Amino acid sequence: MSQVAASSSSQGSGAPGPSTASSSQSGHSSSKVDLSLVNRGIWLVKVPKYLAERWARIPGNVEAGKLKIYKSNSGGGKPKVTLSLSEATICAKEAGDDDIPKEHDLIATAVTNQTMVAFDVESGAQDEDPEKLSVLGKVHQKLECRPVYDTNYMQLKKTAIHKASQPTRQVKQLDRVVQSYKPVSDHKNNKEYEERKKAEGKKARDDKEKVLEMLFSAFEKHQYYNVKDLVRITNQPVGYLKEVLKEVCNYCVKNPHKNMWELKPEYRHYKMETDD
Repeated sequence: MSQVAASSSSQGSGAPGPSTASSSQSGHSSSKVDLSLVNRGIWLVKVPKYLAERWARIPGNVEAGKLKIYKSNSGGGKPKVTLSLSEATICAKEAGDDDIPKEHDLIATAVTNQTMVAFDVESGAQDEDPEKLSVLGKVHQKLECRPVYDTNYMQLKKTAIHKASQPTRQVKQLDRVVQSYKPVSDHKNNKEYEERKKAEGKKARDDKEKVLEMLFSAFEKHQYYNVKDLVRITNQPVGYLKEVLKEVCNYCVKNPHKNMWELKPEYRHYKMETDD
């Protein structure tokens, strides 16, 4: 449902005040707010969405409909209010739109414990006052526009229910190739890695004495190594290198050199640290 205020283009809320108000209170760019009509009574009408869409399509100078107010037979009863749409509103439909009901009832409720005010914004000269903000009146009645349940309304609701029940995604048969991302057997980074490995060539086993020579030379520089660094230094297969390491090295399983290799005592050429 949409809400429209009688004799206004927009709505707002606020308490009555003097003839002008500062923009800091209203949050508007205009320097002053015209409050000359703040005490005028207006209606705030809640209308169905289909009716608000039709009214948005017709020009502002065209008759949108007629209100009829019937006095109640009993003195204390509320008057009956009806809305009859004009032909311009009924005919302002787009392709695929159903006919809408012409007659509507307006159910009124009193505004209590709150103050509601309708505002209007009028564009002005850019060099003086870009926009003029004025109050059109205070809401005295709130009304809900309800359609009369006729054939047009039933067809309208049937169409709305049918559209709401349609799934948002449907299976569609393709008659052409659609350009999209498809699964690949291998990714680019994996291919680059494999190409780099091929360019380096397959690691071949060197003579054991040559491997030992490279290991001893490396351990002269550092006491501890992990297996990755030793593979890089010797350029030997991991399995073969570990076989050689087990002969001349110990594998550390405790911190601070966990998972690293160190020469066995009989192959070391440095002095062990002793406590004094």
